[in-house]
Amino acid sequence: MEGEGVKLLGHWASPFALRVHWALKLKGVEYDYQEEDLPNKSPLLLQYNPVHKKIPVLVHNGKPIAESSVILEYIDETWKKNPLLPEDPYERAKARFWAKFIDDKCVPGIFRTFSKVGEEQQKIAKEARENLKLLEGELDKKRVFGDSRIGFIDVASAWIICWAQIVEEIVDIKLIDAEEMPSLVAWFENVLEAAPVLKECTPPKDKLLEHNKGFHKMLVASASP
Repeated sequence: MEGEGVKLLGHWASPFALRVHWALKLKGVEYDYQEEDLPNKSPLLLQYNPVHKKIPVLVHNGKPIAESSVILEYIDETWKKNPLLPEDPYERAKARFWAKFIDDKCVPGIFRTFSKVGEEQQKIAKEARENLKLLEGELDKKRVFGDSRIGFIDVASAWIICWAQIVEEIVDIKLIDAEEMPSLVAWFENVLEAAPVLKECTPPKDKLLEHNKGFHKMLVASASP
């Protein structure tokens, strides 16, 4: 579908920018992409997101939309092809609930496991595993949350599996157990397999791993007395 006047400001290693890439790809929207140097943010980013000064920002016909979860809903409402949210109001509410649960509970747990050390890190990792088990129960042996097709939760959140595995490798703490959470383990790859077009904008795992190893060293160094 024609995406006249669509531009995405993002960063290649940002999972929040990735979810917007995914939504646009699934909708068939043509768009321009601007890679941001986050330590040296562009005037365009500061102009379009003066409140948070963060990526991603979607610009549609000169109008900016910030915050990735808001952007996803905007994309779904603006381009009707390949709807992400279910038509049924109850199912739509469920999709929004679980996407928010992941953003509020799972994502912070994974990222804080990455950034903390010692007993605090172990406590956070335990809480993260408990929340991920709840997510496993909701996925319930389905290949993707959309069941027969990729849906809102898949686009918004399947990336957390790849990032959790990267965190596990860097800090040597298991977050997703293959025996206890087999559906979650397969979720990210199932999404890419169901929609090969998403692979075009998904960074290679080894590249993300190296990037985050360096980021982790910086975090640990800054936290040291």
